[in-house]
Amino acid sequence: MPTVLLIFGLRFFFYADEHKPIHVHLESSDGRAKIALEPEVELVENKGVKPRDIKRALDLAVEYREEFIQKWNEFHN
Repeated sequence: MPTVLLIFGLRFFFYADEHKPIHVHLESSDGRAKIALEPEVELVENKGVKPRDIKRALDLAVEYREEFIQKWNEFHN
């Protein structure tokens, strides 16, 4: 499970056997979530992550989207 960003107590990562569309997983002290990066950044699933952390995570996913996609492609290709 490569971690692509750890910031503000939020860990963005992906699994080795991922599938498209490109997305990242999020882990916080409260739960986990899945965020799509394509075709645009959006919350796909939330299991216990607080709303304020989801907002922060979505903002970070927009900011780091290109870097996340590049790392995802490097790992999976």
